[in-house]
Amino acid sequence: MQRIKVLVTGAGAPGIRGTLHTLRQNPDGVPVEIVGTDVKTDVSGRFLVDRFYQVPPPESEAYIPYLVKICEKEDITIVLPQTTREVQELGKARQDLWEKGIRVGVSSFEAISLANDKYQLLNVFSRLGLPHPIYRLVRSEEELVLAVEELGYPRLPVVVKPPTSNGMRGFRILKEAAWDADRFLKDKPDGVEISLSELLAILRRGPRWPVLLVTEYLPGQEYTVDAFCGKKAFVAVPRARMAIRSGITFVAKVEPRGDLKKYTREAAQAIGLEYAFGFQFKLDANGIPKILECNPRIQGTMVASVFAGHNIPWYAVRELLEKPVSTEEIREAGLQVAKFYRYWGGVGVIDGDVVEEI
Repeated sequence: MQRIKVLVTGAGAPGIRGTLHTLRQNPDGVPVEIVGTDVKTDVSGRFLVDRFYQVPPPESEAYIPYLVKICEKEDITIVLPQTTREVQELGKARQDLWEKGIRVGVSSFEAISLANDKYQLLNVFSRLGLPHPIYRLVRSEEELVLAVEELGYPRLPVVVKPPTSNGMRGFRILKEAAWDADRFLKDKPDGVEISLSELLAILRRGPRWPVLLVTEYLPGQEYTVDAFCGKKAFVAVPRARMAIRSGITFVAKVEPRGDLKKYTREAAQAIGLEYAFGFQFKLDANGIPKILECNPRIQGTMVASVFAGHNIPWYAVRELLEKPVSTEEIREAGLQVAKFYRYWGGVGVIDGDVVEEI
């Protein structure tokens, strides 16, 4: 293949460095020129891409037209989005963009909407007979109190979160007496654990009562599955999230779990997911992996799949270029048991020019 151009959105996303690595170090050795975008200008990714553009917020009516102008100016036909907000809007405009010659690596709007709604996702897993936590959708204080008590609170911890959110926004673990003086002095605060009375006090101060999802607490190991679904091939790379900070994986270990591959394939087919996406699971007290959520986009630590033998973002590019990866290629690559360690790095800049990258 000749040199190609790819537009990558979310240049300020935590996983930008990894995504750029997957494209530049692709297994086909294709030279890739990368144009990055973000709603902010002061982001690290702008110094890591070949050219950068600030774009309007995805919810703005100006977002799609502005993105089209960039693609026309730069002669770009491939777009890989990284943020949840953009994926939703690009899903709506997917058909119109394709008619303009711009191929966007996103699923249909219907599939994205379903995947991003944790309540609807749980309904899919329930319908398919796949493992999922006990769950309730609540719309009032009375329903919330009843639901958490049904799930064993205060004897057992219970999870409360909005049905549609990302980056752990609104996520809380209900525990009675979640903090004591000893823990206050020893542990760093993460803002996740809270008692029911404390949560109710917060929610009562809102302009309106939010719709919330209440689920059983899963105490075991958390897993992410990096996945790709194309016309000719499917691949799933399960990895244990060994260390997590602020919702971001810092240590990951690839584990070839057949159960997670199976659940991912069946759910992806039922939802209609395409290109690069992922699912997150967590083990219950009996060691059964149950679904947490779906990310219908490139995941923040999807670069870990590269070291396991599968460059999933590049598979998406191949699909968009109509040179799809085959089942034979997937089989030959196998699945290496790799580990991934994230570390803090940075870019030193003077007068807009990169002076050093660490």
